[in-house]
Amino acid sequence: MRDALAASDPGFLRLTAGLRTVTAIALTLAVLSLLRADVSHLVAGAIAAMVATFAIREKQRARQAVTLALGLPVAFASVTLAALLNSRVLAGDLFFVALIFCAVYARRFGERGTALGLIGFQIYFMALFVGAGVPGLPRLYGAIGVAFLSSALTRFVLVRETPTGILDRLREAFRARLAQLVSAQLDLLDAGPDDVDDALKDVRKGTARLHETAMLIQGRLEEGTADEATARLVQRRIADAEIAAERLGLLLLSARSARGADTLTLHLPGAPAPSGNRLPVRDEATETLRRDLAALRLLVLRPVGRDAGTALSHVRNRLLGYRDAENLPSAPGAVQDVFRGIGELARAVMGLRIALDGPQDESDDTPATARSREELDAEDAAIDAGEESAPDAEEAGLDRPTTRAAVQVAVGSALAMVGGEFLSSQRWYWAVLTCWIVFINTASTGEILVKGYRRLLGTVFGVVAGIVLAGLVGQHTWTAFALVLLLVFAMFYSAPLSYTLMSFFVTAALGLLYTLLHTYSLSVLVLRVEETALGAACGIVAAAFVLPVHTHRRTNDLLVTVLDRLADVTEGAVDQLSGGPAVDLLEKARDLDQALADLRAATQPLTHPVTPLRARRTTARYVVALLETCAYHARALAATAELLPSKPSIAADPRLRPAGQRILHNIRAIAARVADDEAGARIETGPNIASLLEPDGRGSTGHGRITHRVLRHLQRLDESAAGLARPLDVPVAPPPRG
Repeated sequence: MRDALAASDPGFLRLTAGLRTVTAIALTLAVLSLLRADVSHLVAGAIAAMVATFAIREKQRARQAVTLALGLPVAFASVTLAALLNSRVLAGDLFFVALIFCAVYARRFGERGTALGLIGFQIYFMALFVGAGVPGLPRLYGAIGVAFLSSALTRFVLVRETPTGILDRLREAFRARLAQLVSAQLDLLDAGPDDVDDALKDVRKGTARLHETAMLIQGRLEEGTADEATARLVQRRIADAEIAAERLGLLLLSARSARGADTLTLHLPGAPAPSGNRLPVRDEATETLRRDLAALRLLVLRPVGRDAGTALSHVRNRLLGYRDAENLPSAPGAVQDVFRGIGELARAVMGLRIALDGPQDESDDTPATARSREELDAEDAAIDAGEESAPDAEEAGLDRPTTRAAVQVAVGSALAMVGGEFLSSQRWYWAVLTCWIVFINTASTGEILVKGYRRLLGTVFGVVAGIVLAGLVGQHTWTAFALVLLLVFAMFYSAPLSYTLMSFFVTAALGLLYTLLHTYSLSVLVLRVEETALGAACGIVAAAFVLPVHTHRRTNDLLVTVLDRLADVTEGAVDQLSGGPAVDLLEKARDLDQALADLRAATQPLTHPVTPLRARRTTARYVVALLETCAYHARALAATAELLPSKPSIAADPRLRPAGQRILHNIRAIAARVADDEAGARIETGPNIASLLEPDGRGSTGHGRITHRVLRHLQRLDESAAGLARPLDVPVAPPPRG
């Protein structure tokens, strides 16, 4: 049960966010009730506590405290201006638009600017919601002060969270998700012809979830580890385990297929398993493979430690022995490769355990295990602190994303105010709130369209739930507040998973709040739907006509960034494998992963099920899958290149440099073509990469200096890069004569 929870919510980040917010609200309500505050001030305090808790996203506790302290005067100023301008319609509307512009523009100042802007906007909205006036300001100041103090007490004492604790829980989530992926791979081995596609889908899902957790860990390493060297070591071991697990899935696919599996099969959603699948058999080698996959899962779930006894040590030693050819069972070559993959993943698990928990008991080591330890120790010694990367150049003026978004949301909010006034002179601010929200964490018209659709859908269903709950609760104040707390927790717990669900819980909670304020009616909730639809429409209009960033332009820009990062990783790895100087390949690989994650998020409007552009959806999924394939092989090359100082079986070979030039040329040609349709760049095709390493063209690797794995990754990277040319309309240069 613990592992299932850890895997479903890595680091318990969603659980912590929900508990912290609910605790802050409950504490605020308890204090205000003791002070005999009326219902409107209870509602104001609850909203202020929620805002003060979720707005602050900084990782360092000291910075969180400073931002929270700065947020209190911002909240006081916001509620004061809302009360003063409440009776001055035109001046109040103009100020609200200016406040919205400033709140969005403040994002350019980082997480603190984002938090303060969010506090200013939401507190102003809260004042409109409870109908704040100048005579009631002292009591509102008191409610907001109690809310901020409750938020601080919850954050730093009651639901305390440290970077080290978060990182520890993320490590547990990585272990649990790795075990789930091994389970899915075992199911893939046993799947019959009718179940193999579903089993492959589970492997894809497990691989993506493992990668997601690895990215979360990388984002927390700097704050959660003692020094930079430790952070780099953990990052390296996490990357090793992720690559080994992904490779094991590919080897299993190849073992099942009579013709071998292409890397793209694992990365393209919905792609069927390779044709010519062999049925699961019950020969001795396959039975041993099943047993050892189950043993590998056990080793991940219960790593060998000082108090684990000898049984797990023997399991680990047996699996690590598969890294030596003499210990492989008698089986076809593809099946033997799976056993080697099991050995490599067992080695990665041991390396991760050593990096996280320090040295282990070596009394039960076999010679194969001892050699693996020596390799890991040599790799650890070779890891040096990398140089800090230079910050990216920031766009200026209206091309800066924060400025563009601020102008767009200000225009959209002004439209929402005008339209909202026609719908209701008292509830117009719901349209403004929706317009504001659909712009948060979006960067293109398509993203805003999808987010607006999801919010409207969640609001419609939330209205139905609000009607039911309001009818059940009646005028029972504390029952209503208890349900509000439950809905708030569900809202924060589901927010990263589904924006539609989050909108559903928000709207249901608002129905209860209206009941508490004695303003509930069916017409009010229907008006909520109308204002939401209006606000979403105004946001889409503003995004489409005011300094628009179309989805095509946004995805093209991100695609160029991914290709540039891919070229950086490939060039650095090939150069190092060719004998060049060592570079920080780990950081380059991390930049590639982040760029690919941004592209994947930006293509959601194109891949959404309701999109009418079926051809573009297919193309976008195919291109992203090809890029994920390229990223996997580039990461594997980078990991191999960093083994050069510590692994005698891998030596630099200068012939790799010219062999890798074609790959780099093709990646850069595709990037140039995507950036400019008029560019004359073309990709090049030619002989197999392995054949380029020997003058006789027989593909010999010569004295064992270049491993077969390196050649395979280079060849697959070359094929995947060339495969991007067709969907992106990049011409192919004719082969040279002779």
